Amino acid sequence: MVQDLFVATGVEVAYGGKRRLNGERVGGVKVLHGVDLKIGRGETVGIVGESGSGKTTLGRALMRLIDIDAGSIAFDGQDITRLPEAEMRPLRRRMQMIFQDPMTSLNPRHTVRRILVEPLLFHRVAYDHADAEGRVRGFFDRVGLPLACLDRTPHELSGGQRQRVGIARAALLEPDFVLADEIVSGLDVSTQAQALNLLKTLTRDLGLAMAFISHDLSVIRAVCDRVYVMKSGLMVEEGRCEDVFAAPKSRYTRLLIDAIPLPEIDLGWLDRDVAPEID
Repeated sequence: MVQDLFVATGVEVAYGGKRRLNGERVGGVKVLHGVDLKIGRGETVGIVGESGSGKTTLGRALMRLIDIDAGSIAFDGQDITRLPEAEMRPLRRRMQMIFQDPMTSLNPRHTVRRILVEPLLFHRVAYDHADAEGRVRGFFDRVGLPLACLDRTPHELSGGQRQRVGIARAALLEPDFVLADEIVSGLDVSTQAQALNLLKTLTRDLGLAMAFISHDLSVIRAVCDRVYVMKSGLMVEEGRCEDVFAAPKSRYTRLLIDAIPLPEIDLGWLDRDVAPEID
């Protein structure tokens, strides 16, 4: 039986309005309506829904990037719902996020070398600068990046290369959990497939749990073990991917499957040791 790493229970989030001194929100627009979610160790879970369904808000709530108005969130058996930031800080290394647009999450003035080395030193994953440099160089083969990229800044890289730097930054910190939020939506089809291949092999080889947020059901089917379907801030269906795609129980899920093409994504290179490079 898979042990739960993340457990969200009755999560509610609203935007706007005002907060009273006791933290209670008055007014505002509710975005999440009592959402429940579980993610097991080493499991890849998809969170899918149309724009405005609340999936990104849920992801940010899980990562404690926003506060929730009701419910609870536990990580590795610890309630982190109201955990002070000083106590959250040691958990941040274990909970990494890969953002949709790497140009907004990678410092444009820093080289790739600095972007990857500094977090290793800050979180004390590496013993010293030489150890950090060695870890980064060794990881470049795994993510399919040429070493020449180390001395480039993000704007000197292609979109696929920037996204791979974002993936490498998260994976190098040896997390237990990674949240990937629409990370392939801005890439062309072939580059999407390569990035998905990379994520699939890394989660397999490193034993990572991952929540993959997307509006694209073909992406979810290619990389996820289970899927949660969201609509208007509610969970309308949950199950193993093969079961949900073969026999969806919710009318909304059936409409999503019927409306969106579901091409097969080639993950056939997964038995190789090294990822293909992205130009």
